[in-house]
Amino acid sequence: MAGALVTSEAAANDPAAASEAARCLARGGLVAFPTETVYGLGADATNADAVAQLYLAKGRPSFNPLIAHVADLAAARHLARFDERAERLAQAFWPGPLTLVLPKTSSCRVAELATAGLDTLAVRVPATPGASGILRGFGGPVVAPSANRSGHVSPTTAAHVRADLSGRIDLIVNGGPTRIGLESTIIGIFDKALLLRPGGLPRADIEAVLGERLADLPLDHRDGAQPLAPGLLASHYAPRTPVRLNATHVEEGEALLAFGNSAISGADRAVAVLNLSERGNLADAATRLFGDLRSLDGKGARRIAVMPIPEDGLGEAINDRLRRAAA
Repeated sequence: MAGALVTSEAAANDPAAASEAARCLARGGLVAFPTETVYGLGADATNADAVAQLYLAKGRPSFNPLIAHVADLAAARHLARFDERAERLAQAFWPGPLTLVLPKTSSCRVAELATAGLDTLAVRVPATPGASGILRGFGGPVVAPSANRSGHVSPTTAAHVRADLSGRIDLIVNGGPTRIGLESTIIGIFDKALLLRPGGLPRADIEAVLGERLADLPLDHRDGAQPLAPGLLASHYAPRTPVRLNATHVEEGEALLAFGNSAISGADRAVAVLNLSERGNLADAATRLFGDLRSLDGKGARRIAVMPIPEDGLGEAINDRLRRAAA
C-alpha cells in the first residue's frame, strides 16, 4: 500500500539493478528509474492494480494519461498503429526524448486506466542504458510519468525522487543527474501532426524530419479537464513558492532565477540567486531548470522571480514549464 512501503535503492551501474527492477515491476511494484529526460516512476502498464497504485503514490488525477515506455520500435508497434509520419519520426529520434501519441492497436494490452479511456496511446523508447536494461528485462510496456508528487517540480536526481516519494514506492534506481532535464516532446499524429507538449527535442528538429510544420494544440483542448497527453494541466511542475515570470527587477523577499550575464535591478538584495546559464545556453538551462527551482523553493523566499528566457529551440519547452509552474 502506498504510504506504508520501505523504499530500497540500487545503483544503475550495478549489473543486478535492472533485474531487481524488472522483478519488482513484475510483481506489481513501483520503480523510479532515470531516463535521459527526468526520472520516471514505472509500473507494469498492463496491470491495472499497479497503475492505480502509481496514481495513488503520485497523487495524480486518473484522467491524466500516462506514457508507455518500451524497449524498441518493434515493441511499440504491438501497442500503437504507426503511419508513415510516425515511422519516420521513430526511426529518426528513438531511442530519445520523443513521445508519439498514436491510435491503439486492437491487441494493445495497456490498461484502460493508463490511457484515461482514450483510444490513443502515448509511447516512447528512452535512451539511457539503465532504462533500456529495465525494459528489456521486464519484457513489456512500463508506464512511467515523472517520479514526483503530482504537480510538483519534476525530478532530475535520485535525491529529488527520494524527497517526494520515499515510503510511497518500492525501489529507486540511482543513475545520477539526468542528461536533458526536461520531459520528452510529445507529438500527436492525427490528421495533422500536433505539438502536444514541447520538451527535450526541439520543434525545428522534428519539422525537419517531417518536412512540414507542426500544428499547435487548438485552444479549446489546452489545459482541459480531459488532456490528450501527459503534462497539459494548467498548473504543473510547480514549486511551493509562487513564481513570477519575465522579471526585469527583484522585489523585496524574492529569490532570483537568472539567465545569461545581464544585470538585473535588485539582484543584490535577493534572498538567493541561481543562474540557469551565465553564458545563455538553453541546453544548460534545460538541464538545470527543475533542480534550481527545487533549490530556490527551499530558501524561504516569498516568491521566485525568473528572468526572461528566449522562446527559440529548447526555450519553448523551458518557458512552457515555467508558465505551468507559475499558474
